[in-house]
Amino acid sequence: MTINCKGQLIDLTIPKIMGILNLTPDSFYDGGVYNNDTDIIRQVDKMLNEGADFIDVGAYSSRPNNAVHISETEELHRLLPIIKLLTNTFPQILLSVDTFRSEVAKQAVNAGACMINDISAGQMDDHMLNTVAELNIPYIMMHMKGTPQNRQQNVTYEHLIKDILFYFSERIAAAKALGIIDVIVDPGFGFSKTVAQNYELLKNLELFRMLEKPLLVGFSRKSMIYKPLHISAAQALNGTTVLNTLALEKNASILRVHDVKEAKECIELTQQLNY
Repeated sequence: MTINCKGQLIDLTIPKIMGILNLTPDSFYDGGVYNNDTDIIRQVDKMLNEGADFIDVGAYSSRPNNAVHISETEELHRLLPIIKLLTNTFPQILLSVDTFRSEVAKQAVNAGACMINDISAGQMDDHMLNTVAELNIPYIMMHMKGTPQNRQQNVTYEHLIKDILFYFSERIAAAKALGIIDVIVDPGFGFSKTVAQNYELLKNLELFRMLEKPLLVGFSRKSMIYKPLHISAAQALNGTTVLNTLALEKNASILRVHDVKEAKECIELTQQLNY
């Protein structure tokens, strides 16, 4: 499987890494850490040197508890200067932008981003799919029920795996009808799912092959790791590594992570099984 980013054909048969850069003051793990240009450049340089293929920049927190709604204007105010800073500092960088707003997506791509990562799969902005089609960029669609503010109150399913697969079948069809070719599927670990549901989803992850789309997973330091272990997000790196390894064995194409070096090692070692 391949996707086209800025004219580069990216081969996803060997899994890739997406490093997380949160520009929000309230993200669950690293909120408020990267709040000046020097710290941002240092962190992105570190992730790129450790093996990140993409950097995912987010300016709207979707944390599971007390996510604060911000305006489109505020999201753009946080986001656009950083996109310009990073594309000027790292001309070859492949930036993904974590947003559910079509106008933010449009302005972000015009500023230098090359991919959109939408937690709502186009369901929180009726113009998103049309905008992505016009921009002709790869599109990550995630499974979530509700909004960032109420998603953890929406955890009821008739049949978890079937419901999520049906959701993606419908959203992929809607994207395809508009001519969106490069679609990446994110099952949404931690979004509208209990801890038990997250593990049921992981257990059955190989079933998502039937969608015939690259699969992105994001476990990094989430509560599905630290709650069962009775630790904190800061202590959840080892657990993240375990789940990343399991996901790679179940056909994951992209690991979205805070800790790039450890994810890169997961990929390199699991690839040894294919030689």
